[in-house]
Amino acid sequence: MEPQLLYRFAADLVLFLHVLFVAFVVSGLLLILVGRLRGWAWVHNPWFRLAHLMAIGVVVLQAWLGMICPLTTWEMALRARAGEVTYTGSFIAHWLESILYYRAPAWVFALCYTVFGLLVVLSWFWVRPRPFRRR
Repeated sequence: MEPQLLYRFAADLVLFLHVLFVAFVVSGLLLILVGRLRGWAWVHNPWFRLAHLMAIGVVVLQAWLGMICPLTTWEMALRARAGEVTYTGSFIAHWLESILYYRAPAWVFALCYTVFGLLVVLSWFWVRPRPFRRR
């Protein structure tokens, strides 16, 4: 297999993981809120809740510090190694990129991430996780 093809595949894989991360953060909050209303016990799992809180916490921290997500950096580096400039190189990259990336000033994203992060923190109190068990 050609090295450029491997780099393109790796870039698509990183983009796919990035989309999964975003889906976890967004759908996680939705599932927590719906789970509270539906009485789903698993939404009180402290490990799930901590992972969810930490995930959005990292996003908010990066936004406030003006940092670019490492997944974005890695994907772009892989695309550069593949000789690509845009996402037109593959079907997966083209469609996932159109879902994930938007053009707006950085403060807009920082505000959106912060508001979403605050909702996740509030959900911690409205939908209490179970205590961590001691062994």
